[in-house]
Amino acid sequence: MATPLSAAPSHDPLAAKLTPADDRILLNHWLPPQEGIVPRVRIGTRWVSVLWALPLAFAGLILAVALAQGLLEFPAAKAFVARYPGIAQAAPSVDSGFPWWLRAQHFLNMLFMMFIIRAGIQILADHPRLYWKRDCTPGTDWFRFQKPVPTGRVWTAKDDSVTLPKWLGIPGLRHTIGLARWWHFSVNLLWVVNGVLFYALIFSTGQWLRLVPATWEVFPNALSTALQYASLNFPVDHSWTRYNALQQLTYFVTVFVAAPVSIATGLLQSPAISNRLGWTGRVLNRQVARSIHFISFAWFVLFILAHGIMVFVTSLRENTNHMFAGVESKSWAGLLPFLLAMTVVAAAWAVASPVTIRHARLVQHTGMFMVGWIKGLAEWWDPRSQLSETDISPYFWPNGTMPHSAEFDDLVADGFKRYRLRVDGLIEQPQEFSLADLRAMPKQEQVTTHFCIQGWSGVAKWGGVPMRHILDLVRPTKEARYAVFYSLADGADGGRYYDVHKMHNMRHELTILAYEMNGEPVSVIHGAPVRLRCENELGFKMVKWVAAIEFVHDFADLGAGEGGYNEDHEFYGYRMPI
Repeated sequence: MATPLSAAPSHDPLAAKLTPADDRILLNHWLPPQEGIVPRVRIGTRWVSVLWALPLAFAGLILAVALAQGLLEFPAAKAFVARYPGIAQAAPSVDSGFPWWLRAQHFLNMLFMMFIIRAGIQILADHPRLYWKRDCTPGTDWFRFQKPVPTGRVWTAKDDSVTLPKWLGIPGLRHTIGLARWWHFSVNLLWVVNGVLFYALIFSTGQWLRLVPATWEVFPNALSTALQYASLNFPVDHSWTRYNALQQLTYFVTVFVAAPVSIATGLLQSPAISNRLGWTGRVLNRQVARSIHFISFAWFVLFILAHGIMVFVTSLRENTNHMFAGVESKSWAGLLPFLLAMTVVAAAWAVASPVTIRHARLVQHTGMFMVGWIKGLAEWWDPRSQLSETDISPYFWPNGTMPHSAEFDDLVADGFKRYRLRVDGLIEQPQEFSLADLRAMPKQEQVTTHFCIQGWSGVAKWGGVPMRHILDLVRPTKEARYAVFYSLADGADGGRYYDVHKMHNMRHELTILAYEMNGEPVSVIHGAPVRLRCENELGFKMVKWVAAIEFVHDFADLGAGEGGYNEDHEFYGYRMPI
């Protein structure tokens, strides 16, 4: 039987156990470093180091040069190159050169990609494994730069994260995914805006003719161009008016295939978007999307490296004149602007990590200003997509800091018979519910995908009380705008773990207080006796070991005022459906 409570104080008693947080990353409070391993790819049952790609690529280049030079000794090969010199004769030319807006966008794209790639690597380092199946069962990954998951002990997803050098990741410290995501999403927004403007301008000015093949002759000409490059007898450059066929195909794939695929597969990793797409979200599930996203990332990295090398190898003077001065001449007009641009990129590269470490809260707030509103809009997308019991994952990664208290040990020892869930705050009927009370309420079961912010996912069948039923019992007042969930556990940096949700989330049909997982009582490691399930948000917001729920008008005076423990201490955002 539920127990009524007296009028609620200014805040739930557990609010006094929340702790403030520094606006910087304090290394003595942060997760200690943990080195990863050289990236490996699984081929069959064997793991192969990607370092093998270096000698194999070198040997391949030597072989390609030898074969190309040998082939060009044959009359048929010479005739082929003569017939297809590298630029399709039917391909139209662009006589306007490289206008100022194209050059400016080229520089911005280069600057933005630097931040996107570095932040993306940092995000991947939080769960340094990739899979082709929805389930993240240890041993089924196809790519990793972390050791195999150890057996015989609890190994959480947080344990699995690795450290990156500060010059590579942003900010390079272990488990700084919150800050890396703000960088990644914010700069991605700028990159997308720049890209949309680029599309509009090239198709309204005729510059698209540089990038889009207009004749099937592009393919034999691309083969001819590759043969000439490989023989070290480079084709004549006409890039002021027309790219050669190999350049054109490469740019086309980068601009019109790799970029949209990167955007789409990034969004498909969101619980709100993936669940909303139904069948598409199930086929292109989060792990498939992560893997394709990584492959598109690898394409961009290889493209940038190859593009940079070719700028120097083919003709630094002419290439810099074209893209940094907008002239076709034998002068060195483009060299100084090129050096200045590279200085800006190098300076931005150097300061990104130190600035992020010293001004972490500023990075968080800037990210919230730039993309937080987009995340907020995504909360309104209905996460109605459910799966069947045949989709349940054989392995569900544990995560979070377990409760370490005599109070919790006593609750576990007596099977949670003395457990009480306190519900208070801005409600008409403050109450306490025992686990038996919760089990006696209407039960809802659902099979859904859990999306962890670190990148792993898992499917489970959850059973529990719909939050909308709790709302009917306690009747929040009109002033109640948020629900605060307090845990029985403390966070990793001390102080009680908590998180805040908007009331809209609490009324959704798939938001429940779960006391069952896969037909059994929720295990202690996964949040017993009761945990929150809110299917349009990332996993860290689904508080485990729930001790109390408080309804409030504002959360600015709770903890550091950011809307949750990880938001306070690890610089996440409190609205995280993406």
